[in-house]
Amino acid sequence: MLISSLYAQDILFKRVDTPIEIDGVIDDAWSMADSAYNWMQYFPFDSSLAVNQSVAKVLFDDKNIYVLGILYSENVDREYVTPSLRRDFRGAANDNFTVIFDTFQDRTNAFTFGINPFGVRREGLVANGGTGESSFSLDWDNVWRGEAKQYKGYWVAEMAIPLNTLRFNEGQTSWNINFYRIDSESAERSTWAPISRNFTLFNLAALKEASWEEPTKRSGKNLSFIPYISANSGRNFETNTEPNHGFNAGFDIKYGITPGLNLDLTVNPDFSQVEVDQQVTNLDRFEIFFPERRQFFLENADLFSNYGNRGTRPFFSRRIGVSRDESTGQNIESAIPFGARVSGKANDNLRVGILSMQVADDQAASLPSYNYSMVSLQQKVFARSNISAFFVNKQTFQSPEEYSDSLYNAWDRTFGVDYNLASADNRITGKFFYHRNINQVAVDSAFAAGIELQYSVPQWSLEMRSQAVGANYAPEVGFVRRTDIRQLAMTYRRSFFPSQGGIQRHGPGFDFDMVGNDTYGFLDWDVNLLYDIFWKSSARFSFRLRRQYTYLFNGFDPSGTDGLPLPANTEYTNDVIIARYESDERKKLSFNLSTRSGEYFNGTRINLEGSVQWRYQPLGFTSIDFAFNRIRLPRPYNDSNLFLIGPRFDFTFSKKLFWTTFVQYNSQIDNVNINSRLQWRFAPVSDIFLVYTDNYLAEMNPDGFIEFGPSKSRAIVFKMTYWLNL
Repeated sequence: MLISSLYAQDILFKRVDTPIEIDGVIDDAWSMADSAYNWMQYFPFDSSLAVNQSVAKVLFDDKNIYVLGILYSENVDREYVTPSLRRDFRGAANDNFTVIFDTFQDRTNAFTFGINPFGVRREGLVANGGTGESSFSLDWDNVWRGEAKQYKGYWVAEMAIPLNTLRFNEGQTSWNINFYRIDSESAERSTWAPISRNFTLFNLAALKEASWEEPTKRSGKNLSFIPYISANSGRNFETNTEPNHGFNAGFDIKYGITPGLNLDLTVNPDFSQVEVDQQVTNLDRFEIFFPERRQFFLENADLFSNYGNRGTRPFFSRRIGVSRDESTGQNIESAIPFGARVSGKANDNLRVGILSMQVADDQAASLPSYNYSMVSLQQKVFARSNISAFFVNKQTFQSPEEYSDSLYNAWDRTFGVDYNLASADNRITGKFFYHRNINQVAVDSAFAAGIELQYSVPQWSLEMRSQAVGANYAPEVGFVRRTDIRQLAMTYRRSFFPSQGGIQRHGPGFDFDMVGNDTYGFLDWDVNLLYDIFWKSSARFSFRLRRQYTYLFNGFDPSGTDGLPLPANTEYTNDVIIARYESDERKKLSFNLSTRSGEYFNGTRINLEGSVQWRYQPLGFTSIDFAFNRIRLPRPYNDSNLFLIGPRFDFTFSKKLFWTTFVQYNSQIDNVNINSRLQWRFAPVSDIFLVYTDNYLAEMNPDGFIEFGPSKSRAIVFKMTYWLNL
């Protein structure tokens, strides 16, 4: 009866007439606020009150929502953990206090705002009901205020979140809400609304209701103007061309058409990234997926990017403005003069996404101008499920006579429907989808279809996946790893929760994945025996024994050195050990190690990858990522020793000034990349970047030292962005 009464507690947004000073000091105004107390443990257990209790309070005025967190600790002289003073921290070992707002009460999408004891802030979006780690993104940015202050035995978090930062309907009398806390000293994670430990900490099925003392109202014009200027200078020494200098300027506009529907406009966007993608050793036969991180595409990104599954996406925004010249195999990037997005809630049950990007022609490459457009509709059904439909169109209106035959394609279209399933209690989740791709050359088998189902309770989970991708399914604005396949996969896990000792949970599992087609039969399959161990310290270990089969329908060099390829129409069955260990990240020195070693095609591979990090908080950390692959194949095929080493130095001199240097040596491409970035956040979500990038020819000598050759390319970039709320 006690626990049931605790679950029933809700909270009320009360109005305050005087704006609250955000300084980490509990003012008298908070005495009138309603409180969220009696927090429950989520980790290591989920059946008792939290050991280190917390209290959250909420207030509002015409402009802001105010949130207060009081986070208590049994140890009054403790030290808190932060990776650095950089915004958008993440990790199960970092102290933080976070609030989640489900403003439309659909338990599908939400906003999150968090802060740690050093006053470092983060904001993010939750999609797909918070099912899985990938449903939580910290790439979204917006303007809000937050401060924290440490006291003996507790710390205080204070936030002021502008109402025009959020999307909601006018006249609402309640939202859904939750608060959660990560406490580094005890490795305890706790929530106000209880969440079963087999779900994510940001799961939206478990939210409680927050009532409003007055119905919600729109706050101001909800208009943001975000201009930028950039200048760059670079040179390609391999082609021995003259130095290239450039200047660019443009802007974005964000406008709230309604409190739930947002318009994003961009003029001459700068879609270059000020930090390079992390390099990988590519021993895969298929393309590697790098996620979208550009701000213009992030709000309501799930409306556009979550169709299909991770390996079969009909729309991938990083394809916009990029064309592939099939005659050379090279990608060509074209300028984007302007673009627009409308996204958000049209009413309580309907979400709408409309995108149009105009790409300029490239006369030098003989590439025409293209328009990239997408329409997406998502209708809520039942408690938390939805039916989504989309249409993607890439089209040029220019004459084919003026452009290269290998690059000219008048139009390419993809359309389809997804049913996203989520039960009210989140135990059952899944997806069904069917997509088709068409262009001016009518072909058969240009479809993708799939089904995913997951059932999860604390003691066990079962996931089943199946898909079919036609041989001619090739959306030009999508990401498709493999075509002409039929795939069936299943994963079962059993969990045991010891009542004593240092282990939080452990258990075995079984997994298989089969891929084939009508022409060759089986292309790939693997069968795995699994075992996972999670410690209360937040350390974890996973292990699997795998037997796998591969049929090469094309020639492939598994050494990764462009050597003699294994012949097509050959097959291989291998036994492999796969393991990963992640240490306790609360320690100043932490690490993770993984291996995928054993038989490898017609030879053997010894693999070791990992990262070691030393944290000198709060000023930052130094880490080194590494990957080693020792591949031995019988003659006449190449042996190889592939190294990837990436030291990173991350200094945060304050919450406004950051310096990051990232060095990557990749023996697979004989390259050393240096990326050094100085960032000054001179105003909220407004930055000045100075970025230096250099690429050198390099190789490892017999003594194990890296010898630098001449520079291949070098560039320096200056960029300034300013976020102005009008």
